[in-house]
Amino acid sequence: MESTSSRPWALITGAASGLGLDLAKQMAAHYQLVLVDVQNEALTRVATSLECQHYFVCDLAVPGEIDTLVQSIAQRQITLKVLINNAGITHRSLASHTQLSVIEKVMRVNYFAPVQLTQALTPLLSHHACVVNISSMAGWMPVLGRAGYCASKSALHQYFETLRAEWQGSGKHILMVYPSFLDTPIEHNALNGLGNKATHKRTMVGAMGNSKDMASQIISAMNKGQQRLLPDGFTRVSALLYRLMPRVYLHLMRRRLVRELDAPQ
Repeated sequence: MESTSSRPWALITGAASGLGLDLAKQMAAHYQLVLVDVQNEALTRVATSLECQHYFVCDLAVPGEIDTLVQSIAQRQITLKVLINNAGITHRSLASHTQLSVIEKVMRVNYFAPVQLTQALTPLLSHHACVVNISSMAGWMPVLGRAGYCASKSALHQYFETLRAEWQGSGKHILMVYPSFLDTPIEHNALNGLGNKATHKRTMVGAMGNSKDMASQIISAMNKGQQRLLPDGFTRVSALLYRLMPRVYLHLMRRRLVRELDAPQ
């Protein structure tokens, strides 16, 4: 039986709940885990239940806290086989009613934090390491009431697709994941245009995804060396429709999400 100390290391952000938690649970038997989250109590409970000794409370919206996190990992001489940039936030508010500070926070957590973490941890990645980024179909296609979120995921997509090309031949691997709508705390904790918790119920297109199934698909794609994961037919069809007939996509999307136009901002 494989000893714990011989297992490779994997770091997961947003590990205290939702998709990050399911990834941690499913990877615990095969990896030594480094768990990161902004929720202290929840993270401690998860780490205790998984017998994980290396867990760190970190607000990914604060660059200085990311620097401290990287220093802590380096001091422990951890070499990462897997880095999963999973943590994220969103908002539900029209672009014209969303304060710049809200968009900036969404960009910092969803885009700048994965970039900063990946850049800083690259020297600590093993030769055949895998960087997994949880993006979204919103990184490819507009979604009403999510302009800042769409922008952050689009930036994430472009940066890491370019990095993959630059890393070609290095042995390192990048997996981009593009879910549609998942039942995770990211939507339950969505911000409104003023930066408070959004109170109106989210509107969505397609079926609600399950985070446990999503975690299984991600781990399978990672093990197979896939470059991109579009986990459901709705995502694939929507992406194709937007590329081939953008006006049709925008019409259908606006019709399905029209309630966002009248939602409290």
